[in-house]
Amino acid sequence: MDWSQKLYFTAFLIVTAAAFIRGIHGYAMVSGTVFCDQCKDGQVSLFDYPLNGINVAMACPDNNGQMTTWREETTNWLGNFAMRFDGTPDLSGCVAQVTGSSEQGTRGCGTGGGQGKSPRLMFRMFDMEMYIVDPLISQPADPMSFCPKSSSYPQPQPQPQPHPNPVSPSIPPLPPLPPTPPMPHLPPMPPFPYLEASACPHQNWMMPEYRCYWKVVTPDSKVGVVFGLIAARKYGTDITLWEGMKGRGEPYKTLLREGTTALLNSYNSVQFPYHPLGVIQHMNWALMGSTQHVLHTALNFMRANSGNWNATCKFNPCK
Repeated sequence: MDWSQKLYFTAFLIVTAAAFIRGIHGYAMVSGTVFCDQCKDGQVSLFDYPLNGINVAMACPDNNGQMTTWREETTNWLGNFAMRFDGTPDLSGCVAQVTGSSEQGTRGCGTGGGQGKSPRLMFRMFDMEMYIVDPLISQPADPMSFCPKSSSYPQPQPQPQPHPNPVSPSIPPLPPLPPTPPMPHLPPMPPFPYLEASACPHQNWMMPEYRCYWKVVTPDSKVGVVFGLIAARKYGTDITLWEGMKGRGEPYKTLLREGTTALLNSYNSVQFPYHPLGVIQHMNWALMGSTQHVLHTALNFMRANSGNWNATCKFNPCK
């Protein structure tokens, strides 16, 4: 039995013993992100951003079929929320819904308005379940002035003119944004993801003594394969994750470095603020947006990788 098998077996015994002592058999984790729908078009677009301080409730049907609130959490500064349910409850009929906002972080975008989403099971192992909720939205009272015209919200009707006057031609609406290409196929989760909170900066991931922590993707994996078609068009089809980790001094190189680091951290710890699929989604949204959006996303990744959400790097030198 090699060291990794011993580690997994020891961790399994610890988790099993803890569950036995507490009388709890497994647990379920549900995570998601809330965005400010600035244009009130009912979907997440390049104009939208993650919201801090938004209350999200998980409602599930009781024995009579009535929806009751099981848990309510508030989004963090990354716009993410996470809920833990002891045991392995059936969440197939549950719905996550924005219910309001706290006093901070909403920036006038805490009135709700989006539809609830049902959690989707991502994986199940060792009586542990991981669910993800598709992006939820909260909306301001009125669309922002820079938003394109849309039929998603009512427009004021023109008033009849008492005398016929020449009518100025209206400006045609902007064309719809191109659809995001299909997400790449994610590799399977490692045999036993760490239950302990951990976040390591890119410098740690590049050290030879920590090379064994590259479990799901390898340093030679292609950026285009891992992050998808948009990343391949921007960075090329030959660049590897290891080469991307060396990028600095330029917004798009910094985004690739921190995005790759965030993906590695998300596979290494189930408590990391980003889910692997969320890292890829944020990377694609940033690459389709402005340079400011690229820098904003890279900064969010960097903060999460630095562990300033009360986490440290849990690496031990490989044997």
